[in-house]
Amino acid sequence: MPRRSPWLRPPRGGKEQAAAAAVACAALWLLAKIATATWQAAVRVWPLLVLLAALALGHAAWQFLRAARARKMRAETLARLRITLAQLDAMDDRAFEFALRDLLLRDGWNARQVGRQGDQAADVIGEDRQRGRIVLQAKHTTVTGKVGSSAMYQVKGTAGPAHGADTAVVVTNGSFTRDAKTWGERHQVHWVDRDRLRQWAEHGTPLQDLLRLPNRPARKTAFRRAA
Repeated sequence: MPRRSPWLRPPRGGKEQAAAAAVACAALWLLAKIATATWQAAVRVWPLLVLLAALALGHAAWQFLRAARARKMRAETLARLRITLAQLDAMDDRAFEFALRDLLLRDGWNARQVGRQGDQAADVIGEDRQRGRIVLQAKHTTVTGKVGSSAMYQVKGTAGPAHGADTAVVVTNGSFTRDAKTWGERHQVHWVDRDRLRQWAEHGTPLQDLLRLPNRPARKTAFRRAA
């Protein structure tokens, strides 16, 4: 049987019991002093803690209101968005894609820019509960530039199989060759040339009205709106 440590045995005799009582009293006194000091420190510090908490809450509220105001201003800006042909002509390819995205957002589509290397002929994809999914292929060119039939072939081959699109559109700030227009109309690839782009971007005619897009069943998936 292991021996018990002499330090753990109960006090024996009057002297040891008195000493133990003195130690206990000293410990209680120390705990009381610590509790008192803690309380006094809390009394002195709590106004500062309350102030810091109020500042944190105020900052969070300000950030929330700022974000809400920014969303509202963007929505109002998009609602009255008008982009001139001169502005579109001055853009580079990527800016042109983002401009088309913003025009779709203005028209009520849930749209995002997706154009990049390997995009499989999709620069902007939009979603609408009534009209399904739309894929835009952007062809930014010079004023006199012409888009040929090859762009129509490419979009027709990928819009449905690769992107699940209900509607495929090729948009340019130039024009299309006669063969491209004819092929597109025959194979349900819509086209927006310079004249149609003016009606859409400058005059504010919604793309769905411009192209007379039919209503389609709603899809379960949707893209998040761009910030």
